[in-house]
Amino acid sequence: MDYFFDDLSLPSASRSSSRSGHEEPQMTDKSMHMTGDADPSRGMSSSMSMTESEEQHSSSSIDDISRRAQELVEKINNSRTTDQKVLDSFQEKLMEKVMEMCQQMKDHMYTIYEENSNEMQVKLQELSEVLESCTKLNSELTEATQALGSLRGGLAISETSDP
Repeated sequence: MDYFFDDLSLPSASRSSSRSGHEEPQMTDKSMHMTGDADPSRGMSSSMSMTESEEQHSSSSIDDISRRAQELVEKINNSRTTDQKVLDSFQEKLMEKVMEMCQQMKDHMYTIYEENSNEMQVKLQELSEVLESCTKLNSELTEATQALGSLRGGLAISETSDP
């Protein structure tokens, strides 16, 4: 992945450097001659001090870019940490809502169970009364059957004894 730092505000002197990271010397032999530096050894020392200055400036620019890149990485990491906290908070709130809804559903379910139990209790009571009535009727029917059987038996005996 390529990273470009074009939008970083760098000092104007560092912007004039070439792409290779080295700056071209600003003073030429002609400009040294114009300033009155006729001594070649002095021009050499001036040129050396310019190179050292350029290296310090280049090193300073690199350090600045490195520092800014590190700050951007820290900012991204802080943003990620914030995102994680937001997501964790959302997850926690969502879990609370889900638990709340489950509890409401349970409460509603238990209310329905209770209503159904009450209705079933009424129906079971009615069924019990009907079964009790059926048992009573069955007993009465059995008694009637026995009475008819006895009556029939009595009629059969009396018919045989009458001639």
